[in-house]
Amino acid sequence: MNEQEARQAVRAAINQVAPDVELDGLDEGSRLRQDLELDSLDFLRLVETIDEATGVDIPERDYASVATVKGLIDYVALRG
Repeated sequence: MNEQEARQAVRAAINQVAPDVELDGLDEGSRLRQDLELDSLDFLRLVETIDEATGVDIPERDYASVATVKGLIDYVALRG
C-alpha cells in the first residue's frame, strides 16, 4: 500500500471512529489520544477499523509507533 492509500484509509478510519474530528487541515503530527481526544476505547476501535479496512494488524507492542496520525499512516503504508 502506498502512502496516499494509507493516508486515505487512516482518515476514513478516524472519521468512522471519531466523526467529530475535523479532517480538513488535520495536522499529521497530531497525537491520536491527546490532540484528537480519543479515549482508550476509541483508540482500540480505530486499530480494529484499520485492521478491517486494510488487513494491517497493529499489535499492542506497536501502539507507541502509531501514537500520531503520521505514525499510523507510515505504519499502514509499510505493512499494508
